[in-house]
Amino acid sequence: MKKLTSLQEAIAAIPDGAVVGLGGNTLNRAPMAAVFELARQNKRCLSLVKTAGAMDIDLLCLAQCVASVDAGFVSYETEFSLAQHYRKSVEKGLVKANEHACYTVICALRAAAYGAPFLPVTGLREGDLLRVNPCFRRITDPFSGDPVTLVRAIRPDWSILHVHKADPDGNGAILGPQYEDVLLSRASKKVLLTTEELVDRDYFRQGESKADIPGFLVSAVVYLPKGASPCACHGHYSPDKEQISSFLRLRDRDQLMEWLKGGPGGE
Repeated sequence: MKKLTSLQEAIAAIPDGAVVGLGGNTLNRAPMAAVFELARQNKRCLSLVKTAGAMDIDLLCLAQCVASVDAGFVSYETEFSLAQHYRKSVEKGLVKANEHACYTVICALRAAAYGAPFLPVTGLREGDLLRVNPCFRRITDPFSGDPVTLVRAIRPDWSILHVHKADPDGNGAILGPQYEDVLLSRASKKVLLTTEELVDRDYFRQGESKADIPGFLVSAVVYLPKGASPCACHGHYSPDKEQISSFLRLRDRDQLMEWLKGGPGGE
């Protein structure tokens, strides 16, 4: 089956209401071109999953694409400060924030990757997370009799990952920090790769390079240089601060749609 496709076709396959994992970390290697296309296609009621999000989650909240967010952290953690669109969406009750620690998102994804309904998280014993997030349960350890916290598995319907190299069969390689991208590929039902460089099949078949993400896990591949911009991509480009600042000046969805026409990823 042909996996190499256009960004528009790949995003069209993601239905409203899907659970969507987003790769990268804060302003590093987030799949921003795909995020822009989700907004352009007016996707609705998405449940986003990410350990540490920033512009990706913020933009999709401004675009009114989001129903809920499972994340350990959503903020720019730079001179750009807080993710105000995400924050306002949660405060207004438009988006449900299922607060986690980054570690508990990782455990929830590991559970899905292992085919388990949940995993214990021994580091989480007390705190408001246990009260406000329905993903957590407290049980008695049948071996020791001590209390233990469980986190429910999170299995994305789709995960969108931006990689450095991919071949037409969906084998992908990440150079530099991998964050949770490899784990997302194992935990998800389907995976969309956008890639800085499209290599031929022999790159992984005959060379010394190994695929971090094997092609049999991948449903679609899009050749998309600068697919993480205006976020950074290790070894290729740094954050485009002018574009990020331009986005942060937007105040509503109408302004965002106009910005997307001429902004990064625009036509």
